Amino acid sequence: MPDERILVVDDDSSLLTLLKMRLRSMGFVVTACGSGGDALSHAQEEPYDFAIVDLRLPDTDGLDLMEELHQHQTNLPVLILTAHGCIPNAVQAMKKGAYGYLTKPFDDKELQDSIDKALTTKRMSEEIHRLQLLVNELYGLDNVVARSPQMHEVLQQVARVAKTDTTICISGETGTGKEVIARVVHCNSPRASKPFMAVNCAAIPETLFESELFGHMKGSFTGAHQNKRGLIHSADKGTLFLDEIGEMPLSLQGKLLRTIQNREILPVGGQVPVKVDVRILAATNKDLEQAVREGRFREDLYYRIHVVPLHLPPLRERRDDIPSLAQFFLKRHGEHHHKVVKAFSPEAMQSLLTYAWPGNVRELENLIERAVVMSPQETITAEFLALSPQATTQPGSLQPLTEAKEAFEREYLKDLLGATQGNISRASQIAGRYRADFYKLLKKYGLHPSDKSSEVPGRFPRAD
Repeated sequence: MPDERILVVDDDSSLLTLLKMRLRSMGFVVTACGSGGDALSHAQEEPYDFAIVDLRLPDTDGLDLMEELHQHQTNLPVLILTAHGCIPNAVQAMKKGAYGYLTKPFDDKELQDSIDKALTTKRMSEEIHRLQLLVNELYGLDNVVARSPQMHEVLQQVARVAKTDTTICISGETGTGKEVIARVVHCNSPRASKPFMAVNCAAIPETLFESELFGHMKGSFTGAHQNKRGLIHSADKGTLFLDEIGEMPLSLQGKLLRTIQNREILPVGGQVPVKVDVRILAATNKDLEQAVREGRFREDLYYRIHVVPLHLPPLRERRDDIPSLAQFFLKRHGEHHHKVVKAFSPEAMQSLLTYAWPGNVRELENLIERAVVMSPQETITAEFLALSPQATTQPGSLQPLTEAKEAFEREYLKDLLGATQGNISRASQIAGRYRADFYKLLKKYGLHPSDKSSEVPGRFPRAD
């Protein structure tokens, strides 16, 4: 695999030079160090795919160094080199987490076989992890339930832009699922196997923002005891998701703009820019155009991040998604809390469909988790949701009870048909009615299963 990085640590300069030449000829990027301290400094700056460490070093023990390397990178395979090829040393190395060991002198084939086996295992592990992300976040769109036309349109846009490298700005109210969409974009892009770094710009204190995002050099300010990679550098070759970008301090917006334009960062206290290859995804619940007019957000940065805008509609504008989302969260939290919960009562579903949802999908999930925890039975009833129906009428224009009930029933049936895409079995199950009774209700209000919005009397199939 191209660009795989190997860290080599040995105090024998001749062997170090030889190893560097051999490994580079195999196609690896090699960092050679003559001491444990030098190796640790490099490990703090860059991730590695493999390490070769001499058992005896002038400033530390090779096994101790291996443990310190694992503190920075838990899954780093380490091969121990020893001139003392006895069984106790080998056993001790393997017990402490070494991938394997080689006894000096060794030939090229032994070295290459050891590296190939370790990297094959590592690549397989990374591929499994990538596929798990795709399964969980992309296939079937488990985390993006999209029954409504509005969300179908959003996902069509996602499908068009995910495989490109363009910058995307996702807007929407709090709780609409902006980070979920960002992860779907990442997992369906060529960068899927690389890091996805999410940064909540509203959660980082302004005094720490520059250091967190761009990193810093040792001694650049009080408390900077060692070099630190910033979040942008940590996302190298992957995706950086800047949530609530409208909260980014104005003083740092120019520095971010230069990073996007030049593909490089300058850590705090640094003198030499560091090249980075990062895709930027941004999200906001604010009106950035208004922020630009008020001088709180740079106009040039706005246009840089607004190459492809995606807007997530609030849940109250896509009620077709509510039954499917509710069922998804019911299953997820039932499994998580080891409780058998299977359905919502008709009254409970009715309250979910008529509530205003100021907190959007996040509020819906939290509400259903609470109901799962509190409910003593398999069916969630309205009392465990405790929702007030959405107000739709003014006090001076109230309808008689019978008319209001019929108007609500008709809208409820239309929403239900839309949410189930005309699937009568599923719709009648959610409504808590037999199929025959459900057909009678549809006929009463002139609704057809295949068209939630039209009134087509006399076209209903005979009830079973």
